[in-house]
Amino acid sequence: QVQLVESGGGLVQAGGSLRLSCAASGRTFSNYRMGWFRRAPGKEREFVAAISRSDNTGYTDSVKGRFTISRDNAKNTVYLQMNSLKPEDTAVYYCAAGSGISGYDYWGQGTQVTVSS
Repeated sequence: QVQLVESGGGLVQAGGSLRLSCAASGRTFSNYRMGWFRRAPGKEREFVAAISRSDNTGYTDSVKGRFTISRDNAKNTVYLQMNSLKPEDTAVYYCAAGSGISGYDYWGQGTQVTVSS
C-alpha cells in the first residue's frame, strides 16, 4: 500500500546537523500520520518524533529543541531536521506511516546516523 524510503543519514561530528528525508509512494500521503523512530545498538526501538495529518507535532524529551519534524505533502516527503547532534543520537532511524487512529502500519528500511564525539 505504502512504500517508505529513508535517506540523508551519515557520519557527523557532535554539535553538527543532519536532515533525514522519507519519501513515500502513493497519492494519499496527506492522509497518513508520519513518525520517526530510532534503534541504537543494544537498545529498544524508541519513538523520536511524529507529525499528524493536521501538522501537529510531538517529540520525545531527549530531542526537544534540537529536532524538527516536517512534511511536504506535495512532495510526498517527511523530514527530520536534526541539530546539535550528540553521540547518544547514534542509531538507525526509521520512518513510519500510520493510517488509523493510532499505531503505525508501514515502515521504511532505515538509515544510519552516526555522531562522533
